[in-house]
Amino acid sequence: MEELAGKAGITVRTLRFYRERKLIPPPRREGRIAWYDDTHLARLRTISALLERGHTLSGIAELAEAFDQGRHVGELLGLGAPTEEVPVRLSPEELADHFGDQATPENLSAALELGYLATDGGEIVHISRRLLDVSAALVREGVPLADVLAAGRRVRTHAEALAALFTDLILTRPDRTPEDLRRLRPLAKSVAEAELSLALDRRLRQSGTQ
Repeated sequence: MEELAGKAGITVRTLRFYRERKLIPPPRREGRIAWYDDTHLARLRTISALLERGHTLSGIAELAEAFDQGRHVGELLGLGAPTEEVPVRLSPEELADHFGDQATPENLSAALELGYLATDGGEIVHISRRLLDVSAALVREGVPLADVLAAGRRVRTHAEALAALFTDLILTRPDRTPEDLRRLRPLAKSVAEAELSLALDRRLRQSGTQ
């Protein structure tokens, strides 16, 4: 415990307090000896970073609970599945650089539930560089992060419906295989992008801002 506290730059008393508040997971025990590892150190550094940015211990406790309940990044990303999205590993400081004071425990918990964020050991992982960049850009434009995440949930529903439609279209014939679906995947993306572009054009004309 003394060694862990020293590496984290806190006192043993503070470490005991964090353990009592369940801000860090319990150590591995061998008899009367308690063993801590890099996961505990990463969690303590995360707590320190969040405290420095003005978050309360109650909020950090909620976030810690959400992280502990989060799925492993391998499960989240579906290892072995075809994907064009590049996951991004972030420190708490880097995440705050993207979203500022809107990187609250509430918003991060919502992102975990949505599947945008996951944990891998002591790291935070965002499922997609593109989604991260777009979300951060919208926040910089003044859109609250909570609204961005709510919109993301609605987009997810429509995207699942489009994926199901295209899957049914391709795999209806008995001679088609999942490999055909993988090969023709770019066509589905092109249709969705073109239809979205046309729909935005119609919206702009209706609002008189084209």
